[in-house]
Amino acid sequence: MLKGKTALVTGSTSGIGLGIARSFGAQGAQVMINGFGDVEGPLAELRRTGARVIYHGADMTQPQQIADMVRTCETELGSCDILVNNAGIQHVALLEDFPVERWDAIIAINLSSAFHTMRAALPGMKARRWGRVINVSSVHGQVASAQKSAYVAAKHGLVGLTKSAALECATSGVTVNAICPGWVLTPLVQKQVDARAAADGVDNAEAERRLLLEKQPSLQFTTPEQLADLCLFLCSDAAKNIMGQAWAVDGGWTAQ
Repeated sequence: MLKGKTALVTGSTSGIGLGIARSFGAQGAQVMINGFGDVEGPLAELRRTGARVIYHGADMTQPQQIADMVRTCETELGSCDILVNNAGIQHVALLEDFPVERWDAIIAINLSSAFHTMRAALPGMKARRWGRVINVSSVHGQVASAQKSAYVAAKHGLVGLTKSAALECATSGVTVNAICPGWVLTPLVQKQVDARAAADGVDNAEAERRLLLEKQPSLQFTTPEQLADLCLFLCSDAAKNIMGQAWAVDGGWTAQ
């Protein structure tokens, strides 16, 4: 499906980003991954799909490094046809107790980095008259939760950025959309499960159940593979007239 295309996925050494990168590689795309932590493991896993895969270690708080990442993708892999902005971090605290440096980092990584990658990648996409930008927002791009002010602000902002960019690209052959997952059992969410288990004095299975019960009516976690399948659809010809949408994949969270 994606043979001849090149995808850049930020925050893709684990979790949702790795799942998306894996699916893109399996569908024939060349892939650039980005992120912290273990790199060799994800690279080896993706290369087993038969895809050509490279890594760039751009710090997503640094605009110059982000620009270099996009240039490197275009230079070494020939283009940047698909851009998935997935990099994200979280911090939970009351607004009046929220550390200023954590606010700045969350806004930089969860929102501003998408502006910088799109700014660098859109000219090439427009010149080739084909491109797909998928911004991984969150259910928190549509509704709020307490003690997550920076994350909610960034994810709401990412949905707005998606809409504005989609309008600018409407006649260019480039589409820009967002996906808004609810609970996905990523390393980021696992930390919240662990904290819940410790606070409530229960095991992880019960902590997961309680977490889901509060927000997600399906009582099931969305999987990275399900989100990857949605990304593949958004890259298909069937989705070429879908623009500026925020796709909720949240087990009914925002239907309540």
